[in-house]
Amino acid sequence: MNDRIFSIAHYVDQGVLYLLLILCFFTLYMIAERYWYLKKKVKTSHHIQKLIHDGLKIQDYKVLEEISSEQSLEGHAIKLSLAHFKRFNSSGVDEIFKTLTQMEKPKLERYLGFLATVGSNGPYIGLFGTVLGIMKAFHEMGQSTDAASGSIMAGISSALIATAAGLMVAIPAVLAFNFFSRQVKGILANLETCKEVLFLFEKTSVKGE
Repeated sequence: MNDRIFSIAHYVDQGVLYLLLILCFFTLYMIAERYWYLKKKVKTSHHIQKLIHDGLKIQDYKVLEEISSEQSLEGHAIKLSLAHFKRFNSSGVDEIFKTLTQMEKPKLERYLGFLATVGSNGPYIGLFGTVLGIMKAFHEMGQSTDAASGSIMAGISSALIATAAGLMVAIPAVLAFNFFSRQVKGILANLETCKEVLFLFEKTSVKGE
């Protein structure tokens, strides 16, 4: 039974390295895809933040019309809300923003779940490969009557490669997950700001009348 376990471990520890290599490839692809996808979203979000800031500074709520012309999530939300506001006042505007948030959030958070999973489990996968490699090295030492210490150390050092590979996969995944999560929160927070400005516009319009 033990011999069968060690024979399986001989192949599995190599399989762990291939698995980590595949995870590394997918992780890098997803990081690159999210970076370019969110880069444009964040840039537009910052532009809209500036428009809102300038509009509030001079109390000019025509800025909402300008935002509605933007090809962005915020622009689409404001455009729909203004059309709804003109027909039904503020009733239902909050639901429009909630619906758009629920529809857009999965698109913004695409691949983030995978990155979080790789970041949290990558080191354990690498450690599993290391344990198997060390088991194999000590087993070979017990089977050989003239095992040199150099060959044993070489086997253990090779086994530690799996742990290093696991960390190399996990660290970029965790950093990317945190970075992209902050960007998504910023975009959704900016959408919430647009809603508050729209309600503020409504109150100001009512008082002006």
